[in-house]
Parts: sequence; C-alpha cells; structure tokens
Amino acid sequence: MQTNKIFSNIRVVLVGTTHPGNIGASARAMKNMGLNNLFLVNPKEFPAPRATWRAANAADILDNAIVVETIDQAIEGCSLVIGTSARDRRIPWPTLDARDCGNRVVNEARSHKVAILFGREDRGLSNEELQKCTYHMNIPTDSEYSSLNLAMAVQLLCYEIRMAFLENSKDNLTWDQPLATADQLESFYDHLFSTLVTLKFYDPENPKQLITRLKRLFSRVRLDQMEVSILRGLLSSIERNLKR
Repeated sequence: MQTNKIFSNIRVVLVGTTHPGNIGASARAMKNMGLNNLFLVNPKEFPAPRATWRAANAADILDNAIVVETIDQAIEGCSLVIGTSARDRRIPWPTLDARDCGNRVVNEARSHKVAILFGREDRGLSNEELQKCTYHMNIPTDSEYSSLNLAMAVQLLCYEIRMAFLENSKDNLTWDQPLATADQLESFYDHLFSTLVTLKFYDPENPKQLITRLKRLFSRVRLDQMEVSILRGLLSSIERNLKR
C-alpha cells in the first residue's frame, strides 16, 4: 500500500522523444520497477506499433500515458522537478547523482508529487527547460563512450528509486507547509521579473544571467507555498507604492 502511495506521486516525463521504440522501452523499464505514471511532451510519433512492441507486457503504461504539449503541463502540481543532464552548464546548478536522486525522490514522494525529466535523444533538455528543475541529475558515464540510450537512463533511475524505497530511507522531508509547486514558482518568477522591470533593476534587452541566477537561488532554497505567498504579497506592495 505504501509503495502505491509513493510511486503514484512519481512522474517519468519524456520530452520530445523521436523514436517510439524508446517510449515503449521506457515504459517497460518503469513497470519493472513499479512506476506507472508516464508523461510525454510533444512526442514525434505516438501512439505507434513500435512503442507497443518494445513495451512488451507494459502496454498498460502506454495506454495510460498522458500526452501534453509543454513541460509546464507535465510538471504542474509537482514540488520537486529533476532534470537529467549530461553536460556541464555555464552556471552550475544543484546536481545529484542517480543514487542520491533515487533517495530524494522516494523521500519527497511520500507527501509531494515529483517529476523526473528525460530529454531528447540527440540533444537532451535545453537550458531553459533545465532552469525549470529543482535539481539536475547526471549519470557519470565513462569519458570514452558517454552516449546513454534514453530507455537505459530511465531504467537506471527507476532502479535507484526502487532500491531507495526498499532500503526504507528515513531521511523523510517534514515541513509545516507544503512545498511550492512548479506552476506556483513560475507564476512567482513572472511576478518577480515584471516588478524588477518596473523598478528598472532588470533590463529585458540586456538580461545577462540575472534571471538564471535568481531561479537557481530560489531552487536551492526550496520555497514552500506560504513563503511564495509572502513574497508575492511583498511584490504587490512594492507595485502599489510605485504607482503612488
């Protein structure tokens, strides 16, 4: 029963998948480890016979897959969003390895919805997409051959989630308020940046890295819903005083 409660809060999100066989193989990998919530963001070809064939006995995962147009739709309501990334970024982001990722996902899924994003086969997730994530997750492959198949990456992380659950990690996150969801954070960011423009602190024509660094700051802090409400109240007060 506890397994169902935790795993039902975990979403595997495949972004812009080109080959339907990878969708089917990912579904099979998920079912092997007890996960069943598959979200597909703008797949090139789905549904498709090749996906069903590769899924084997996990066709029910495909039948119940949710297809959306944007990442924002896929992560709506999630308090923890993890993006897989194989590249170093210009501005470092809080990063987990697969094992740490599995532990954190299980601990947070006890009380919050969690999304794990897997990018396109040829180029992964864009910088803008990765900025929507609380953490980045990197699988440290050998430098001689770093290419990792999409379904293999899904299988590896689903395995770590399963192992973390079986080990019954006690590092459970407890807090007096629910953590802010991805959509609540995006609304807060929109409010923040519009206020900074009004204050003439932020110039959209010359953004440099201000937005990225502020998003990284708040991702690291892990705002809860009350904190977001307080900050938005502060921004509204600033806007009212500016109008006077």
